[in-house]
Amino acid sequence: MSCTIEKILTDAKTLLERLREHDAAAESLVDQSAALHRRVAAMREAGTALPDQVGQRVGGRARRICAPEGWRAKEELWVSLEEHQDALELIMSKYRKQMLQLMVAKKAVDAEPVLKAHQSHSAEIESQIDRICEMGEVMRKAVQVDDDQFCKIQEKLAQLELENKELRELLSISSESLQVRKENSMATASQAIK
Repeated sequence: MSCTIEKILTDAKTLLERLREHDAAAESLVDQSAALHRRVAAMREAGTALPDQVGQRVGGRARRICAPEGWRAKEELWVSLEEHQDALELIMSKYRKQMLQLMVAKKAVDAEPVLKAHQSHSAEIESQIDRICEMGEVMRKAVQVDDDQFCKIQEKLAQLELENKELRELLSISSESLQVRKENSMATASQAIK
């Protein structure tokens, strides 16, 4: 197999084009991740400010009623964020492996330190993914607890409304009974006067 300078230059140009494409893709992913991070940070700030504002505006009872809807939206956003981060990490991991394979194929360089760094980075990413999953599970449990409390509050409210309706009916019946007694006593008094 003869190795000409033209062939080496052609291979170098091809490799350079691939590196540029991969670099552009990685930059795009990093930009998307940064935008998503800013969005999540803004949601965190808005999420911490929201309960205070609702409590001041309407009172404590309204906050309890509105909370499950906000938690569901937050939970969906967290799940979306986790999925995005997992996908991003997977893409970046594959990108790093491909780049490492290209470098090893083109150069006879001792790649062991790079592989060790990649393995340690992969282990760190896995531990972070595990922590994110644990936080997601805690949030899901918190949402479930809030939903349960919301349902209990709704049941109690319905029970109180029913009791209130029944008491109003009893009051109405008792008022009518008093009115009939008054009319009877007035009729009896007017007959006694005649």
